Amino acid sequence: MALHTLLLLAVVQGITEFLPVSSSAHLILLPDLTGSEDQGVAIDVAVHVGTLGAVCLYFRREVGWLVRGLGEVLTGRFGGPAARFFLLLVLATIPVVLGGAVLYFTGWIDALRSLRVIGWTMLGFGIVLYLADRNRKRDRRERDWTTWDALVMGLWQAIALIPGTSRSGATITAARILGFGREDGARLAMVLSIPTITASGVLLAGDAARLADWRLLGQGALAALFAFVAAYLALALMLFFLRTTSFTPYVIYRVLLGGLLLGISYTGGGG
Repeated sequence: MALHTLLLLAVVQGITEFLPVSSSAHLILLPDLTGSEDQGVAIDVAVHVGTLGAVCLYFRREVGWLVRGLGEVLTGRFGGPAARFFLLLVLATIPVVLGGAVLYFTGWIDALRSLRVIGWTMLGFGIVLYLADRNRKRDRRERDWTTWDALVMGLWQAIALIPGTSRSGATITAARILGFGREDGARLAMVLSIPTITASGVLLAGDAARLADWRLLGQGALAALFAFVAAYLALALMLFFLRTTSFTPYVIYRVLLGGLLLGISYTGGGG
């Protein structure tokens, strides 16, 4: 893979992983738009590692809280706030793990990788995000997370397995519907991504290990680095702007891109 294509892929993955615009849709579309070859599973693993590193570093306080919670659970102490937060994260992750396993092992995930599906999900879930963002009840904070909230956000995250939906967009939408403020809802959505990205990265790593194409190791390291930088900056900027602005700019982008893809699809440019 050419160096400029590799860097473009890493930056696109890093930026779109945490913005509510669907990283999977952009990665599916990128080879078609640039005329490049598919990046392959090894590079997919690398960019996942990069984005995981970015979210763990940015939310290092929450990660430390989760590690503490894990320790409490393993030692039989379930009553503390850290253990409770850890268990809620586990609960919220179960739907996407089960749904992802079904799609992966049945091969259905490949059937969803089409311009038409991506176009409709970009458009439809963009509008849903806009409507949810208008929720006037937005005084709930990150510390108010409950079992019901975790289950609802987990189910929305599972829906985001459909390409074009956006994992972060779906969980942020759920958080806004549940009455969380924009910044607190986004923070919860980002923390929720940690086990999900880890699980998908492990699954992809298994494929990469079976392929045993270690020649890509250097390219993978470079891709991980650029994805890390892009993801960290995207996280910082989004959470900064959410203090004063809404999700409307992302909604506009989704609607425009979704409409374009649907236009291409229904005029014979793609399935």
